[in-house]
Amino acid sequence: MSYNARKIAVEILNSIDESKSFSNIEIKKRVKRVKDIRDENLIRELVYGVLENKLYIDNIIKNYSNTNYKKINNIILQILRIGIYQICFVDNIPDRAACNESVNLTKIFNKKRLSGYVNGILRNVVRNKDKDFLPDKNNNIIDYFSIKYSHPKWIVEKFINDFGEDFTERLLKSNNEKPSLNIRVNKIKINRNNLIEVLSKHGISAEKTKYAQDGLIINNPRNITELTEFKEGYFSIQDESSMLVAQIMNPEEGSTVLDICSGPGGKATHIAEKMKNKGKIISRDIFNHKLDLINKNATRLDIDIIDTENFDGLKLDNKMKEKVDYCLVDAPCSGLGLLRRKPDIRWNKDIKDLNILVEMQLEILKNASQYVKVQGILIYSTCTINKKENLNIINKFLLMNNNYSLEEIKNVEMKSNETLKKGYIELFPNIHGTDGFFIAKLKRNI
Repeated sequence: MSYNARKIAVEILNSIDESKSFSNIEIKKRVKRVKDIRDENLIRELVYGVLENKLYIDNIIKNYSNTNYKKINNIILQILRIGIYQICFVDNIPDRAACNESVNLTKIFNKKRLSGYVNGILRNVVRNKDKDFLPDKNNNIIDYFSIKYSHPKWIVEKFINDFGEDFTERLLKSNNEKPSLNIRVNKIKINRNNLIEVLSKHGISAEKTKYAQDGLIINNPRNITELTEFKEGYFSIQDESSMLVAQIMNPEEGSTVLDICSGPGGKATHIAEKMKNKGKIISRDIFNHKLDLINKNATRLDIDIIDTENFDGLKLDNKMKEKVDYCLVDAPCSGLGLLRRKPDIRWNKDIKDLNILVEMQLEILKNASQYVKVQGILIYSTCTINKKENLNIINKFLLMNNNYSLEEIKNVEMKSNETLKKGYIELFPNIHGTDGFFIAKLKRNI
């Protein structure tokens, strides 16, 4: 492993802190500078590891640093974070290497005068690995969970209020585990069994997803998007939870579908695959770069029934009233179901944002409901586990729209299917092994 990889990890973490950049964008932009796949993997490990454990790591720094935490140089702070992460969470990097390489980073970033400070803290951490400096769980469970599992206190408090303490602890722990890579089979071109065989010839192990009928779990992902089969549209990368949207919609061939908030098109292209590329899908978004991605993905998958349009879901389109058989509202949301996949969300969101989102979600759903024909289906989905953005929205909508009702979900098999009978599904990483997700199936009766 090279110091260059650790230097890039420091730069990425610094950019995320100072510019509120997204980790996946920063990583994608900067890993182009490395040639060795091991260095690329190390960069991802360090960046995501620090983001997932930031409060825990910073709590250690605060207890060992003679300098006030708020006055620590930001580059030095990132160097300390990746050093402590390696010492406390990574088994295959020796403690001595973590310390020495962190000290070398201070020189690379022209902070040599602080090398003794960095070395002192990290050597102390190595000598006292059994000390975690956590608050007393019995006296302050919110602070304890917040620091131990590195989630902002407002998220911990919200989860405890919604789900209780035991469930919340399992959820927070799950949010810090590495998610599996899932792919969606393009059944227009190939079935799951055949794709498993094709991937095995590339040395890639795959198994079928538990709930999604078109999904595979990739056990040893590496450069999977470089495969000829990906470039020729045999599969797409998509989490199992997202695959359930099209599965629950279950559109018939030849139907007309409207996808209100479609970018980047994962669900729209899946719907097209379900329809065997027969019918019409209108994919709308307010961002042109997302519409470009929809078109690009559709071309790769050999799908030609998707028309993209720049249109704001908060506006009512009178020309579309009662024109579609199926409508999807994959609503803008807080993303609290994606904390294990996108750990920076926990640091970039604020509880104040939630009320604004709830108003927006309800307005988009009200507009969408007017586009559906009588006996048509309206799907509402989010990638959050926040009840205010999910079931509460559906209940408010149904109180205002007695021409709609929840429709039983019959094509998803789960041990506990009480909510499926009621017409919605809640997915949690600690229970289902998927991203946190919510999907409701509504039918227009009159």
